[in-house]
Amino acid sequence: MFTYSKKEYATKLDFYEHLNEILEGLIRDEKDWLANLSNSAALFGHFIEDINWVGFYLYKDNELVLGPFWGHPACTHIAVGEGVCGAAALELSAQVVPDVHQFPDHIACDSASNSEIVVPILDSSNNFWGVLDIDSPLFARFDEEDRIGLQKTVQILLKYVDWPKACR
Repeated sequence: MFTYSKKEYATKLDFYEHLNEILEGLIRDEKDWLANLSNSAALFGHFIEDINWVGFYLYKDNELVLGPFWGHPACTHIAVGEGVCGAAALELSAQVVPDVHQFPDHIACDSASNSEIVVPILDSSNNFWGVLDIDSPLFARFDEEDRIGLQKTVQILLKYVDWPKACR
């Protein structure tokens, strides 16, 4: 059985360091990509405060396809270049959006979402595998520290998820 306890952190980066330690301990011994992404989404959903959706969109057949997630049902297909996830896929860079209602072509899968962060999953050989997407009902929930912390999260996922299998 998996257990964890929330605690107070001096900075967001301290929070992400702890989150990433828990993540690595949770997935490092598992070889199945689906189990690792599913447990990752569940961990993030319970551990990251003030969010209403977190999950993965996997790059398959030149589009983003819904993968494991935590939250309400979501859009299943997103074209590269559309919405925040599609922008992250097109630009291969993290997107921090303080107000999704001001983002051109925002795809509203959950009407409660007001801010969003999307981090591309890009390995050291520049293979693009998908995105980590997190929504919040709060405006301006995410900032530069979240981006830095979540990019480190993606580095752990790159080590322990069989991305070629996940994205075929």
